[in-house]
Amino acid sequence: QKLESIGRLAGGVAHDFNNILTAIMGYSDLAARRLSPTAPEQEDLRQVQEASVRAATLTGQLLSFARRQIIEPKVIDLNNLILNLNKMLRRLIGENIELVMLPATDLGAVKVDPGQFEQILINLAVNARDAMPDGGRLTVETSNATFDEEYAAQHGDVAPGDYVMLAVSDSGVGIEEGIRLHVFEPFFTTKEKGRGTGLGLATCYGIVKQAGGHIWLYSEPGVGTTFKIYLPRSAAKAQSVRPSLIDDRPLRGNESILIVEDEPQVRNLAADSLRQYGYNVRSASNGEEALREIKDSGKSVDLLITDVIMPLMNGNELADRLKTMYPNIKVVFASGYTENTIVHHGVLDPGISFLPKPFTPTALATKVREVLDGATP
Repeated sequence: QKLESIGRLAGGVAHDFNNILTAIMGYSDLAARRLSPTAPEQEDLRQVQEASVRAATLTGQLLSFARRQIIEPKVIDLNNLILNLNKMLRRLIGENIELVMLPATDLGAVKVDPGQFEQILINLAVNARDAMPDGGRLTVETSNATFDEEYAAQHGDVAPGDYVMLAVSDSGVGIEEGIRLHVFEPFFTTKEKGRGTGLGLATCYGIVKQAGGHIWLYSEPGVGTTFKIYLPRSAAKAQSVRPSLIDDRPLRGNESILIVEDEPQVRNLAADSLRQYGYNVRSASNGEEALREIKDSGKSVDLLITDVIMPLMNGNELADRLKTMYPNIKVVFASGYTENTIVHHGVLDPGISFLPKPFTPTALATKVREVLDGATP
């Protein structure tokens, strides 16, 4: 219950901060473009942008912990995911730690967001490395598991059924009981100042819970630590997980775009950015104002970019209204956290084009071109 209440607070803070970060990241990017590449101010702006990216990472971790991060789950084979990370994990842990992979045969499929579960493995591997300063062994193991009624009754909110287990074990210093009670709390860390935010395990907790799973810690001082993650088994066939391809499509265009956003800095930034790419841009602060703008101008709209949560009318309602006027209109939803009009339990509805906040002008222009060109969301 304590973790749940902290999660709600963290999610609200992250949502508000994402709007602020969008403005900071965006305007520093626009300012850098207007300056000569050799201008002394470029280094100052680069520092602002780097700090913004670090802050955006923190808000993303908070949203993961709060289970308010919008996810795009796929049915995957966890064995493929961990084997694809083999080289990266070996680089992370160093040469003095042995990495042992024990993938189970006939492993069941799970429905998760692949990127988030890569993040879990990396977080756990980094913690294991830090627990073995003199070297040791890191073991990543998978297996099928089934929880019966008796087991479920003894483990809180666990539902009986078939699961897939992912275990990450180290032979390190172990964790004392007093610390074990707090490891999933955000900002709790045993590392010295500057070596961690205390959000790694809190993020893992939120991601696993959002996927409908459970995470448990087993550890003894001087013996080592094991994290076991149980995810509901899926009856669907696993999809292949391929690395994203670099998109080199042209970003300029001349289509008509309507931006609806109640936060003035974000609205103005998005409009200014897209005008620089050649688009015909109009903007409004809410849905009702947007409908009046369309009616008064009499001009058609090729693309609507709308915030999800706004006063008077939410983004989904506005999109539905505009689709009755312009059946071919394309829509991009932008938001800093989940909301039930376009997601359910944090999962993005099929066919929705979504741009997470904070975003940069380049990310915005890339999404706009992708949607206008008819690419699959």
